[in-house]
Amino acid sequence: MAVTAQTKLDARKLRADFPIFEQEIRGKPLAYLDSAVSSHKPRQVLDKLRTFYETSYANVHRGVYTLSEIATAEYEGAREKVAQFVNAPDARELIFTHGATESINLVAYAWGLDNLGPGDVVVVTELEHHSNFVPWQYIAKRTGATFTAIPLDEHGELRLDALDEIKRLGTIKVVANNLVSNALGTINPVERLAAWAHDQGAIMVVDAAQAAPHHAIDVQQLDCDFLAFSSHKMCGPTSVGALWGRASLLEAMAPFNLGGHMIRSVTLEETTWGQLPYKFEAGTQPIAEAVGFGAAVDYINDIGIGAIEEHERELLVYALERLADVPGFVGYNHLVQHRGDPSARRGAGSRHGRRRDPRRPPLLPAADDQARRRRDQSRELLPVHNPGGDRPARRRPAQGP
Repeated sequence: MAVTAQTKLDARKLRADFPIFEQEIRGKPLAYLDSAVSSHKPRQVLDKLRTFYETSYANVHRGVYTLSEIATAEYEGAREKVAQFVNAPDARELIFTHGATESINLVAYAWGLDNLGPGDVVVVTELEHHSNFVPWQYIAKRTGATFTAIPLDEHGELRLDALDEIKRLGTIKVVANNLVSNALGTINPVERLAAWAHDQGAIMVVDAAQAAPHHAIDVQQLDCDFLAFSSHKMCGPTSVGALWGRASLLEAMAPFNLGGHMIRSVTLEETTWGQLPYKFEAGTQPIAEAVGFGAAVDYINDIGIGAIEEHERELLVYALERLADVPGFVGYNHLVQHRGDPSARRGAGSRHGRRRDPRRPPLLPAADDQARRRRDQSRELLPVHNPGGDRPARRRPAQGP
């Protein structure tokens, strides 16, 4: 069998794809280190948006004229691309939203309000972004359900040994966890949590906003029930994202927003809803943005998610080697056993016995043995929450942005 070598990412060549980097800031070439919050857009995405607006724009699913048919084909073509990106079994399970935050709120409201009540338990983690923490906290309070979080250990990893204690709180109905932490970069054992959630009869909700630009995502392998992610972190437009959900759950849920194409029929006595995915796409959707989302998926696929992971691994090794020389530097995470060797990560495993790809290290590992000794002496955790930001709370309620 032929073996295809992984194409190495050419960072300088890719930089040239982004017009924003052609400028200088304070006399120096622009360096942007905030892609975890929102990424810049390559020409391929910008050109797709411009071409769509200049040649193809119209409302979708509502017209029998040429432009509407072209726009609808572009919009649904983007859905297919995004669905394939997460290996969705069926594109109709992929709902366009305005971002990961709306995707999670959709599940919290449309599923949570009808399925949670006193005696039920909603489980999140101390690593969650506010968008996967506050909606569940709010819905739990509205429905009388118990809200709790899986704690962290001293290395910034989830304490799965706490699950037995959590199970005694009541009937577990929801487990919500990010695939990659926005605060620490920890890659969480979602497959294990999904297996545990399903053993309790609960749904598994995954926030993949930070994972989607960096790692291959397979909703079937993760065995989750819902997965949310955003375009703007993937070199795509703002104001568009996606929710993947199991068709059986989506079909049983009430709609989240009402009006527009999500309606099948209206009478004075009753209104009926459209089929999936349109049942959850009320009003005029971010049409061009969804098309741009599809172009961003094409861009990432053309680079190769494996090449992206390998490039980030090289950056990690370099950063660890340099940080280890900084006086007073303390790195928290025992999963990297040796400086410059993230492949030594201890695999979290899964219900299917698979080990994680060793190229997928946490982003804040211990730099070396000396750093770990300093950590053991200090026994202090780096702060992971800024009251004015969106980091998760540390054993206290999450605070607003």
